[in-house]
Amino acid sequence: MRKDHPLGARLTGKGTDFAVWSGAAERLWLCLFDGERETDRIAMTPDDSGTWSVSVPGVPEGARYGFRADGPCDPANGQWFDPDKLLVDPYAVAIDRPYVYDARLAARRGQGADTAALMPKAVVTRLPRAVKAQPPVYREGGLIYELQVRGFTRLHPDIPEQERGTVGALAHPAVIDHLVKLNVSAVELMPVTAWIDERHLGPLGLSNAWGYNPVTFMALDPRLAPGGIAELRATAAALRRAGIGVILDLVFNHTGESDVLGPTLSLRGLDNAAYYRSVASRPGVLVNDTGTGNTLACDRPVVQRLVLDTLRYFVLQAGVDGFRFDLAPILGRDGRAFASDAPLLEAMRTDPVLKDRVLVAEPWDIGADGYQLGRFGRPFLEWNDRYRDDVRRFWRGDRGTLGALATRLSGSSDVFAGTTRSRTVNFLAAHDGFSLADLVRYERKHNEANGEMNRDGHDENFSWNNGAEGETDQPKIGAARLNDLKAMLATLFFSRGAIMLTAGDEFGRTQHGNNNAYAQDNETTWLDWSRRDQALEEHVAGLAALRARLPQLTRTRFLTGRPAAPQADPDVEWLTETGLPLDEAAWNDPQRRRLTMLLSGEGEERLAVVVNGDRRSCVFTLPVRDGGAWQRLTEGAAPLPDGHPLMPGRSCHLFKETKP
Repeated sequence: MRKDHPLGARLTGKGTDFAVWSGAAERLWLCLFDGERETDRIAMTPDDSGTWSVSVPGVPEGARYGFRADGPCDPANGQWFDPDKLLVDPYAVAIDRPYVYDARLAARRGQGADTAALMPKAVVTRLPRAVKAQPPVYREGGLIYELQVRGFTRLHPDIPEQERGTVGALAHPAVIDHLVKLNVSAVELMPVTAWIDERHLGPLGLSNAWGYNPVTFMALDPRLAPGGIAELRATAAALRRAGIGVILDLVFNHTGESDVLGPTLSLRGLDNAAYYRSVASRPGVLVNDTGTGNTLACDRPVVQRLVLDTLRYFVLQAGVDGFRFDLAPILGRDGRAFASDAPLLEAMRTDPVLKDRVLVAEPWDIGADGYQLGRFGRPFLEWNDRYRDDVRRFWRGDRGTLGALATRLSGSSDVFAGTTRSRTVNFLAAHDGFSLADLVRYERKHNEANGEMNRDGHDENFSWNNGAEGETDQPKIGAARLNDLKAMLATLFFSRGAIMLTAGDEFGRTQHGNNNAYAQDNETTWLDWSRRDQALEEHVAGLAALRARLPQLTRTRFLTGRPAAPQADPDVEWLTETGLPLDEAAWNDPQRRRLTMLLSGEGEERLAVVVNGDRRSCVFTLPVRDGGAWQRLTEGAAPLPDGHPLMPGRSCHLFKETKP
């Protein structure tokens, strides 16, 4: 395929040039529309690389269009050509309405009617000049704030009602003030590109709330961004002025065309065998390493080009800081196994537009050898589910978890071995799974509202309910839950490496035990700003302020236990509650639930992260030297000249050494 031939629709001085790729089509047409009426069907011409193109005089900005393709309809051999199916341009940068699932979109050739009336149309769009190139706002060790645009703003009382649920609402001063208060380094927007609901949701009266079922990769969903790319661009600029970057969560592992029973919307109708992976010996059987019915063939040049062009588009047209990649091992698979130096991943690292962007991998899929945590290599950051699980297990009270907690606090050197810096993204909860507050309210998932008889979602969440399942008016249980939340949040904010907080977890959002709320576009996932726990929110803001001003917490270099310079203290010491070094017996004691992580840096005051995972309070001993003292920085800064703080049960606090 010629890389110098632009794909998509491009305005010229006389009209518009259209181009699309298909290596197997026998005929391909451009279809122009006036409203819903197809006004022209124009044959396109292929070159020897598989790029089909046509120049049409007089086609203006704002024109609606789609494609039709014809060729072999042979599902057993992986091809699904059907000229009755109107196809959306994979390079569309705007569509005129959202995708809506209809069973007729999945009809086999000759068994259904023309689908033009069911399909959004791509819109010919004149793009402005690229944004001025600027380095990412996000810096290593920062706080990433994951949010779903609609759910985050739908009920926000300060946002005008007509703006709620949109990308533009994120530029509202009330939203920016909230993010600044939390010292957010970058917002990570769950998918904002156009998606289609899974076919089983409609009959259940449900709809996709998360957007992880894309059709077109560049076109923003009109429900979230009615102003298109200009809306995202303006919002990213407003956030940047406040010192906050934008990371887009993008899905390049599958599309909403699903399995062989799914709809034909774009790639399937253009060249199913080229765009999707199939079983080598059975070309009609789609590989399902994603659990969604199909898997993009990211080892093929046409798919790699589509991915890279999409990433460049969002950098150049919206000025985003970077990207989070859903089920990212798919991007590094060659049809057999994952490779960290796969062509697509290497291209991201070296591309002139992309090489300085923030790249975040969700390092697992459900295919063979799909768990790749720690193996993506620089510059990729990686969601660290081992951090999530080990911290949860420690605070749940599981035996023998102290060593794992210490490893997670210090950057997970066991996971990211072979380097001097951690690439971890530490998190306690994400969009997928229990909310943070539900971790301490529910021992079991409660997904009945999803219509799958509670069979969906993870069964093991390492959660606990403190004595009652779900909501309760018992003050003792409520206090215990709040205490546990504060302990976990302090652990997160005092851990080395990047950290991630999901929107609303700072003020106790609940999903009522639903740990797979993807289909709940309602009050289950809409943040209830009117009932937020403002005291907890202020507590989290205080933790964020501490983290932001103490570089010992945000550094990513692994701790060694050795001095960084002659006559300096070791960069870390692990102490018991009595102030003595933890020895092998103490580390291996399955009952031990207390430790101090003592951090030192050249020319810096020492910090002590003190953890009491026992239910009993305990007096700790911190080493005092040269007439200095310790101050507790969390919830009070009273000096402790003798270095003996009383630590309440199940708590985590931060202390700073002060010199006389």
